[in-house]
Amino acid sequence: MDWAGWALFGLLATALITAVMIGAQLVGWTRLDLPLLLGTSVTADPDRARVVGFFIHLAIGEGFAFGYAAGFALLDTATWWLGALFGLVHVSVALTILVPLLPGVHPRMASDRAGPASTAVLEPPGLLALNYGAQTPLVAIASHLVFGIALGLLLTVR
Repeated sequence: MDWAGWALFGLLATALITAVMIGAQLVGWTRLDLPLLLGTSVTADPDRARVVGFFIHLAIGEGFAFGYAAGFALLDTATWWLGALFGLVHVSVALTILVPLLPGVHPRMASDRAGPASTAVLEPPGLLALNYGAQTPLVAIASHLVFGIALGLLLTVR
């Protein structure tokens, strides 16, 4: 596996997934602001949270890119369609397991069980992140396909 490529292309693929998600938010397809969501886990200031969250997302993306690279290495191939398949598995786990668990660990996110006395500033995403808009799952799927396809095209198996 091209491990130097993993580091560089992982950053590129993460920048692409982030750009797709932010672009979708800007045109009104979703209300999910991932840098804000991630950043508010460490700071209450929304402007700082977006910056911090962007870098948190880059770090998380590098971790996932490492997983994709390891998967390509184990299968001894890296193709766009295999990257897309990895992207579909990735987004399926994210939307059905990881995102619904966020209210349990995020200090500024309400949960579905939080009462009116809650001081949380972010609404819970819900299953498939549907609380952030009906098109949010489609945006998530598209962005993760971009991530996987980019890595499948850019990474090489040696």
